[in-house]
Amino acid sequence: MKKIEAIIKPFKLDEVKDALHEVGVSGITVTEAKGFGRQKGHTELYRGAEYVVDFLPKVKLEVIVADGQAEAVVDAIAVAAKTGRIGDGKIFVSDIQTAIRIRTGEQDEAAI
Repeated sequence: MKKIEAIIKPFKLDEVKDALHEVGVSGITVTEAKGFGRQKGHTELYRGAEYVVDFLPKVKLEVIVADGQAEAVVDAIAVAAKTGRIGDGKIFVSDIQTAIRIRTGEQDEAAI
């Protein structure tokens, strides 16, 4: 099994969710996040005073899928989240050793 984490722009969430549904993903976890990468934030003007916005709003998605489905999920996220501008985000893929559904006790792929 693979855990796919994606940090994306918030306004792309609906497009990514739809793309994941198209490739058969049955569940995702979404968390509001703040951060910065190469873009290093930006300067804004508020009531005549300039201030720096260090941490930009992002959304973090987490999806656990079977090994054979991972590549399609990564491709779906990458295509749906892309704007072509700086700050589009990142996708991370890691191995999951085990998963357990608490309600039924099912394990591994049966649990996802």
